[in-house]
Amino acid sequence: MHYDDKPWLKHYDQGVEADIDISPHTYVYLLEQGLTRFPEKPALFFMGKAISFRDLDQMSARLAGYLAKSGYGPGDVAGIHMPNIPQYLIALAGIQRAGMAATGISMLLKPRELAHQLNDSGAKVLVTLDVFFEQTLWDVRDQVPALEKVLYANVGDFMPFIKRSLGSALKKIPTGNIRPIPGKTVEPILAIVKEGDATKPDINLTPQDTCLIQYTGGTTGLPKGVVLTHANIVANVEQQVYWSKFANGEDVFCSGFPFFHMAGKMIGLAAMATSNPQCLIPDPRNTKHIAHEIKAHNATVLVNVPTLYQMLLEDPAFVSLDFSKVRVCVSGAAPFSVDAINRFEKVVGKGKVVEVYGMTETSPLSTSNPYLNPKKIGSVGMPLPNTHIKIMDVETGAQEMPFGEEGEIVVNGPQVMAGYHNKPEETNHALREHDGKLWMHTGDIGRMDEDGYIYLVDRAKDMLIVGGYKVFSREVEETLSQVPAVELCAIIGVPNPEKQGSETVKAFIQVAGEFKGRDKGQLEQEILAYCQENMSPYKVPKIVEFVDQIPLTAVGKVDKKALRPPK
Repeated sequence: MHYDDKPWLKHYDQGVEADIDISPHTYVYLLEQGLTRFPEKPALFFMGKAISFRDLDQMSARLAGYLAKSGYGPGDVAGIHMPNIPQYLIALAGIQRAGMAATGISMLLKPRELAHQLNDSGAKVLVTLDVFFEQTLWDVRDQVPALEKVLYANVGDFMPFIKRSLGSALKKIPTGNIRPIPGKTVEPILAIVKEGDATKPDINLTPQDTCLIQYTGGTTGLPKGVVLTHANIVANVEQQVYWSKFANGEDVFCSGFPFFHMAGKMIGLAAMATSNPQCLIPDPRNTKHIAHEIKAHNATVLVNVPTLYQMLLEDPAFVSLDFSKVRVCVSGAAPFSVDAINRFEKVVGKGKVVEVYGMTETSPLSTSNPYLNPKKIGSVGMPLPNTHIKIMDVETGAQEMPFGEEGEIVVNGPQVMAGYHNKPEETNHALREHDGKLWMHTGDIGRMDEDGYIYLVDRAKDMLIVGGYKVFSREVEETLSQVPAVELCAIIGVPNPEKQGSETVKAFIQVAGEFKGRDKGQLEQEILAYCQENMSPYKVPKIVEFVDQIPLTAVGKVDKKALRPPK
């Protein structure tokens, strides 16, 4: 049996075809259908206020008209630098309807990093918060020559009057100082979207035009801009809608993924295109707020990183909810241990967790467990329709590995990026031709079983070499997570001073609440004893460090970059 036999097709849900017809349109076409299908239906729930699709349609049309009249259109780029608040999706929809490409900017970027992304993408417009204007943009205002226009917002702009008034009085709503920047236009976005002309501009876009320039996390070197075309985005929206049976106007999305992350942005794009409301979560660590939104709006689709699901399990407000309306809990962007999934499903319902796999370069989704058919817990599922996946050798990336053996995951499909922005060498390294097709070399290590289910083993950069043996950090983390005292853990490699070219396995451990009073030396002995019983000796951590909190990225992934010693 070969990968070309596509064994996964036998395990697709009934009625799901190997290939579907992808619309020959731009994302703007899908967006405008979604905005106008049910105009009175809520589009956004934010801090007790609902914004209808009619309002979202009109406000984004006003912004699109403003941008077009300012001379922007296809070929131009606009950055969005804010949390999950209404202005983000208004801006995203308006930028798309003006024919521009959008680039999402992380809220955690330092001034130098912000300048890099603005300059690298060539952004001419930036939509940001007043507080980010003061804290981040102001320091590099003279270092972004291509930037011509800054539109600023405040977190409280769309809050209900009472919450906004109380928040301002108690100084709980952050506010930044806005000042003129010579040579650039600086103005509030609120006046544009509330008072401007709602006649949308007439633009000439094709599916091959750039829709998004999404920047990778930058774990090695400076972040790279991933160019995603309208064809890429339309393909991935339609693949997900078809696979997960998202019906127009019948679901309610609730996700803690930030919109600057590709997973969060795709949720926003898919929800708007399918006329489905979404609960906006500005602070994903506020689990009580998430629980409130799920209950208040009868959320049917939850989409989160595994660490957030685990945080929710610790909150009684979440555990006590009625989950009968929740039909699927999508998990992605990081490994979700088998033990943690079983514990989570005891609360939300058996079979509701659907693990997926993807990356920014694949718009983002490539695989998913079935929505209805039996799921293989611990697997990220199988290739989506119109998607082909192989496992290739890590050394050359040219030889197919047998089923069940580990190698690099490579992906072919309509959701695969056009390339890296202005980086032809990196593009040629990532996108390689095999058998007349272009494949994305993901850098992820995995294996595929004979049923076509894929198991992630590690990121290539997270693989350790210990005495000549390969150690996959995820395998060690999976074992550690089965110890009741371990709430969260992370494995890294540190140089072995006694063996050149070899590493030592180091474990960072965040202790579960009920074990925090225990003697750390005794805990370490118990944890290592469990590892010794369940792993080969070279995989067992040689160094254990207990930490109060494992550092997480803004998305909620374990931040191994912060744990590694500086070079």
